[in-house]
Amino acid sequence: MLVSAKEMLNKAKNGKYAVGQFNINNLEWTKAILLTAQENNSPVILGVSEGAGKYMGGYHAVVGMVNGLLKDLNITVPVALHLDHGSYEGAFKVIEAGFSSVMFDGSHYPIDENIEKTKEIIKLANEKGLSMEAEVGSIGGEEDGVIGAGEVADPAECKRIAELGVTMLAAGIGNIHGKYPANWKGLDFDTLAKVDEVTGDVPLVLHGGTGIPADMIKKAISLGVAKINVNTECQLSFAEATRKYIEAGKDLQGKGFDPRKLLAPGFEAIKATVKEKMELFGSINQA
Repeated sequence: MLVSAKEMLNKAKNGKYAVGQFNINNLEWTKAILLTAQENNSPVILGVSEGAGKYMGGYHAVVGMVNGLLKDLNITVPVALHLDHGSYEGAFKVIEAGFSSVMFDGSHYPIDENIEKTKEIIKLANEKGLSMEAEVGSIGGEEDGVIGAGEVADPAECKRIAELGVTMLAAGIGNIHGKYPANWKGLDFDTLAKVDEVTGDVPLVLHGGTGIPADMIKKAISLGVAKINVNTECQLSFAEATRKYIEAGKDLQGKGFDPRKLLAPGFEAIKATVKEKMELFGSINQA
């Protein structure tokens, strides 16, 4: 059964580890992430961007697939299904479809409008028992057409949003989506420490977890980050394993073209990437 991310993230913040949000793109992704979480006794958050939701046929299709897998694979670790970088309209749609967690990304609105819209979604999420993530200071890179420059959040604005009663807060600290450029300056830990100080017990979220060095990840966790989002890294390892399989001509041998065989190396690559991240984040055996 899907759960809100609230309890797992409060537990993570108190225990100084982080829960990974791994974005799903199809059945292989979802199954690989759920099995890895179960095998490692780790809580997990399945992230769905609006673009991925559309790609998979719609939010009801996603909810049906995830709920079916939880039941048929006997998944007993805590699993939250979360809308990633949701628009105002998207947030209402996933709540109706049966997601257990929602992010409203109002970072591109003026702060007062971000607050008003966030309040509305918090009220609905609370009524339905969902967890709610808000964002202050846009995250760099592009995600489903939302382009952010990698701004650094204003701690005072973070405090205002946190006080509305959000479950978790994504604060930009120079992190970006996708691959990091060679001239990337690194994470702004001074800002992170200030944000953690003014937001109290609210678990903080680090977007763009792919490519951030392990020592920076660990430092971010020590400063209040309890949820780290990973997407690009799983895509890269899946693509690499699939490419190797085809370049080796294995799809031309016997029934090697069968999607169950063709996608198997990529599936295993996702599992390996997810396990590696769970080890780094410290979430293994925390279910």
